[in-house]
Amino acid sequence: MSIVLQTKNINKYFRKPVLFHVLKNINISIKKGEFASIMGKSGCGKSTLLYILSTMDTDYEGQLYLNNELLTGQNHNKLSCIRNKHIGFVFQFHYLLSEFSVLENVMLPAKKLGEKSFEEIEHEAMQKLKILGIEHLALKRASRISGGEKQRVAIARALINNPSIIMGDEPTGNLDSHNSENVFNIFKQLCDEQGLSLLIVTHDEDFAKKTDRIITMSDGEIIS
Repeated sequence: MSIVLQTKNINKYFRKPVLFHVLKNINISIKKGEFASIMGKSGCGKSTLLYILSTMDTDYEGQLYLNNELLTGQNHNKLSCIRNKHIGFVFQFHYLLSEFSVLENVMLPAKKLGEKSFEEIEHEAMQKLKILGIEHLALKRASRISGGEKQRVAIARALINNPSIIMGDEPTGNLDSHNSENVFNIFKQLCDEQGLSLLIVTHDEDFAKKTDRIITMSDGEIIS
């Protein structure tokens, strides 16, 4: 199996107000088509790790690889481009632009990437909405749809550039159990049918138990 994401001895320090060793020798690898979750108490470093893995935070020691390419030390513009093309994000809060339509929200990352024509992007966006069963909402304003629907739109947006991996930070944190279940099933389907890799930080034990692997963190270390 090819490895999509890999870290080698990642260490992270917060230097203010005092020196604090927040991540200690993190070694993980995520395979193509793997659905992994990260669990651990609040403050154990899960979100800090996700920021590093997603290339948003570059202030760390060690190496980060995506599709066998070393990302550590690359300049800001290059990382921004890699992030937009290869990494999809789903957060606890969907961060949709409420004045835009559902379709426009989904198209945004592809317009930013600028590799396809407007028509192609629009077509791709509709395809993603179809996969998620919400194509009938395409022209609705994002402010006019339900919480569960918004999270589906956020997933469609994360998929628009056909990323190598989707990263989620508590993507079901604001959803009831029915909608959480829906989001899990969508992720599972993407894994099984499209070979997408997923790495999801979650507090939801029921969600994590159903994933292929749970990475457990405690005090900045991976303990299992």
